[in-house]
Amino acid sequence: MVVLASAICTKGGKAVISRQFREMPRARIEGLLASFPKLTSSGQQHTTIETEHVRYVYQPLDELYMVLITNRQSNILQDIDTLHLFARVVSDICRSLDERGILGNSFELLSAFDEIVSLGYRENVNLAQVKSIIEMESHEEKIQEIIAKNKEQEAKEELKRRAKQLEMQKKEMLKRGGTLGGSSFGVGFGQSINRPSSYAEPQVQQNFEESMRSSFSSSPTPSTSKAKGMQLGRKQKSADLFEAVKNEVGFEETSEKIIRGGIPKVPVESVHLAITERISLQANRDGGLENLEVKGDLELNISDANVTRVKISVRAIDDGSLQLKTHPNVDKKLFSTDSIIALKNSARGFPLNQPLGVLRWRFITKDETAIPLSINCWPSPAGDGTIDVNIEYVLENENYEFKDVSISIPLPSTGNPVVGDVDGNYEVNRQTRTLEWQLPIIDSSNKQGSLEFNIVGDDVNAFFPVSVSFLSEKLICDIDVLDVTHVETEAPVTFSKEKILKVEEYHIV
Repeated sequence: MVVLASAICTKGGKAVISRQFREMPRARIEGLLASFPKLTSSGQQHTTIETEHVRYVYQPLDELYMVLITNRQSNILQDIDTLHLFARVVSDICRSLDERGILGNSFELLSAFDEIVSLGYRENVNLAQVKSIIEMESHEEKIQEIIAKNKEQEAKEELKRRAKQLEMQKKEMLKRGGTLGGSSFGVGFGQSINRPSSYAEPQVQQNFEESMRSSFSSSPTPSTSKAKGMQLGRKQKSADLFEAVKNEVGFEETSEKIIRGGIPKVPVESVHLAITERISLQANRDGGLENLEVKGDLELNISDANVTRVKISVRAIDDGSLQLKTHPNVDKKLFSTDSIIALKNSARGFPLNQPLGVLRWRFITKDETAIPLSINCWPSPAGDGTIDVNIEYVLENENYEFKDVSISIPLPSTGNPVVGDVDGNYEVNRQTRTLEWQLPIIDSSNKQGSLEFNIVGDDVNAFFPVSVSFLSEKLICDIDVLDVTHVETEAPVTFSKEKILKVEEYHIV
């Protein structure tokens, strides 16, 4: 669909407000609106009128009309749905649907019109989303306002505390000088006080800015503070304030699970082993595999000096397709015969508090049955200047479980996609001109899914290459750590391990 303009006009064809979404002169819009009432027929309930060049889609608003001007090739059903959204937005923003009420809220209405239609194409928004966008509420702004108020309040409290401290110091000095001059009060008017040599005259801040600076300094007085550079690991007061107010504004802290992409964190023992694989895959759009490469490594990290002399039993079956390589200091003969990783010199221990890669492997194949997740992208011209795109994923091996899956489809520069059926979520990245199809998890319970959308264009090659990213705790190669034991006593050693499969590149071209 292509919406050329939206307008609210009188029954005589006079435009109250109008927004053009395509390049059109003002005289052209005024002429189209002026001829619109002449084409309507009294007593009939039609909502569309077609002329030789344009189509009017309209709806009465009391004594006014809500009118969309589209081209004749536009989808009439989508146009009517868009018209209803326009009318609901107008009714929601304006208390009275007359010319005065429309003009009084013209800025809000035009802003809402721009959120519904962009460059002639309908955005994927509803009434609630349009209202939220117009209100422009920001949690970050609320946080900053609360932080600023807390800083100001803290500075005021600090000023009160220092003023009280200053008063107490003056009273203390008056008491110390009470026997001087024979007076019962110790000091007459205009006399000076004999102060100890260690006494320093307290300084009073003269303005609010000085009090703010001093309230956040580590030393009591500016004159005795020393300049310090940035201290790593030091928790700032702003962080304390943020912790105090984040719950008040509904801020949700990013947990470790979210940062690590949905893979739960493993409790780390004194002997920790990390098994990581990175997959690189390139397949063609017909389903054929051009190349698949997996690189993996086993990393050892020991934090207890008493368990540096250990040996690691692994499961690593070399069937000819898997290339295994151990660290130069590892006993290669022992590994090849018993699949045990241990140092050549048994008197030595593995390094302490220093991650060490002890095993690497590489797997390369062109066997199409090795594809873990296949993607089928099928763009088809619709015959009306648009393209229907159907994209489908299939989990080829039900033993896999992929998390935080993102499938990125390039978009042509003409218009925005109109998404139909979709499994999961999606969003349009306007900067990179891609449609990001997001699925929290793909496993045996949802091993197939699809997404459909329509967009203006005629180049079916514009939707490639499709890029995929995901995380998984199931590795491609069957490599695992079975147990860890002491070299001398053969006693088992408590250890922790984590396994993760990452995507280095995954393209369908």
